Amino acid sequence: MKKLKIFPHGGEVKGSIPVPPSKYHLHRALIFGSLAEGETTIVGKSGALHILDTLHSLKDFGIAIRETDDGYRVKGGAYRPANGHIRVGSSGSTLQFMLGLGSLSTGQAAVYNGHKALRERPIKPLLEALGTMGVRWLAEDYKMPVTIQPGKVTGGHVRIQGTLSQWISGLLILAPFAEQDTIVEALPPHNELTYVNLTIGMLREFGIRVEALAGGATWKVAAKQRYKPGRIDIEPDLSSAAFLLALAALFPSDIVLQGLQHAGTHPEGQIIDIIRQYGVDLAIDGQAGGLRARRTGGKAPRQITIDMRHIPDLIPVLSVVAALADGTTTVLQNIGPGRMKESNRVKAMLQLNKMGARIKEVGDDLIIDGVGQLTGGASISTYNDHRVQMAFTLASLRASGNPSELTFPNAYRISYPEFFEHLALLGIDTGLRHGSDERRIAEEALHG
Repeated sequence: MKKLKIFPHGGEVKGSIPVPPSKYHLHRALIFGSLAEGETTIVGKSGALHILDTLHSLKDFGIAIRETDDGYRVKGGAYRPANGHIRVGSSGSTLQFMLGLGSLSTGQAAVYNGHKALRERPIKPLLEALGTMGVRWLAEDYKMPVTIQPGKVTGGHVRIQGTLSQWISGLLILAPFAEQDTIVEALPPHNELTYVNLTIGMLREFGIRVEALAGGATWKVAAKQRYKPGRIDIEPDLSSAAFLLALAALFPSDIVLQGLQHAGTHPEGQIIDIIRQYGVDLAIDGQAGGLRARRTGGKAPRQITIDMRHIPDLIPVLSVVAALADGTTTVLQNIGPGRMKESNRVKAMLQLNKMGARIKEVGDDLIIDGVGQLTGGASISTYNDHRVQMAFTLASLRASGNPSELTFPNAYRISYPEFFEHLALLGIDTGLRHGSDERRIAEEALHG
């Protein structure tokens, strides 16, 4: 297997980086735009492979999407799958947001399929909940390929485990088309509610009425609603910016994150307050056009406790920051959702111990005693998980001695294809650059 060698970086990190648009927002905007009769204008464009997965799926449903200089124009309307095959690639968001929407198709059934790793992801609770709403489906062992038959969505009271937000979002996205009002009740545990709130906020931007009921984990969606087209400006991606903020905590730094002014509605907006705890000075720089991150010797407190229940995608990058916070013990609580992502991210990050870190899993917590330096030369499995790969890239840059080797060299393209180009702009030479592949793939997704 080909591996990526990352050599230690001994200097400072300094420069200005344009923060890419949020993939969380862009997935939803593209899908919601496809459901709105008329044209939706989206300002914000990405070559991330998971966004391309969503573009492929919408194209397979017959939705016309045109790329513009700064985003997309989506002509929404009826779903008419050309051959019944719906590609979702490796994107869990694409699959779980769009699975129920196959019931809206005219003509033949929609058959969803994707990459091997995604075929192993759990979707049984979502399939059963969709069945409660009247969606007819067929799947062996509750895994892809999944066939969704066209037909009416009945709605009603639907209960689903709150383990993963994507399941809840998938139900809320479909619910406006139901014949009767839909109540979606999330059963404990209530994880990732920040992501559910993002879905609800954008549904409202498309004219969909969603009412949060008492308790904060039950929602009512009125029947027979219509998505309305409009213009959506995509916010900066704090999940990508988190890796740049982490660099500011790991090295002497002066980084400007262009276009980023505040947390906005991003599910991981907490990263700004969290990274401050690790000695990073953050301030808006109006002249530079963004958030300025600097570390000039600030030190973290002796103990930091962070609840990860609603921000599980930050587990990899925060594990690295915590591992190198010398003299600080960090407790990442409620890490359960992180075990059910593109990889078991908890297991993956325990590999930091190969590099001299002191990190252990205790129940539903990761306890990390910060050390002053990591040691290079380790062979790390990234499990083809983009966030794990980028996190270990940062760890390897901050290690001493020999280069570290990471499996799945291209995993970063899943969410942040500019990652290594941006490292180079900050003075870090990894030998990798952002090429033209993403542009070619994007064009094929739209026009191929």
